[in-house]
Amino acid sequence: MPPMPPITQALLLVNVAVFCLDLALGGMLSQFMALWPVQGPFFYPWQVVTYAFLHGSFSHLFFNMLGIWMFGSELERIWGGRRYMEFFGASVLTAAATQLVMSLLGGWHNPTVGASGGLFGLLLAFGMMFPNRTIMPLFPPIPMKAKVFVALYGGLELFLGVTGTASGVAHFAHLGGMLGGWLMLRYWRGQPPFGSNGRGGSRRRF
Repeated sequence: MPPMPPITQALLLVNVAVFCLDLALGGMLSQFMALWPVQGPFFYPWQVVTYAFLHGSFSHLFFNMLGIWMFGSELERIWGGRRYMEFFGASVLTAAATQLVMSLLGGWHNPTVGASGGLFGLLLAFGMMFPNRTIMPLFPPIPMKAKVFVALYGGLELFLGVTGTASGVAHFAHLGGMLGGWLMLRYWRGQPPFGSNGRGGSRRRF
């Protein structure tokens, strides 16, 4: 396999390091770094970024890092480090904004942690750029085209979020990450809602 590109490698290392530090401190980092609802007393502006580096369990960390490695590595090789970071950051921020809005509307008071918003943005981009690439997901272990995998996961997240199934999982944050990734691709391509040509007219197309 080719070497892991530097930004993807850095994301994995930072997430693992923060997880270990949080364990050593008995979960104290969540008080300041997790994404708390805006209507509560623990919200701080920087949490819209720092929440993506915290994880609630080893399995949560493992599957998020596995996904970033699987889908992010190839995207970084194509885009380069700067665009990759822009895209990942946009997905993380949009996921945070979505979760904050839903927490406010739903009266939720629990914090949100995890890089899943950024991962779901990467997943969407992978499906859009390599729609016919055959992948083997862990769940279910059935070969399928990337575009089918993305559509299934997006639909499942919407269903689980609307029905309230699997409580404790930030389904709307996942969808927000996909939305942020989609908007970023549209921006790069100069497509609506950013204009048919406009600022994206001279940009590389993806």
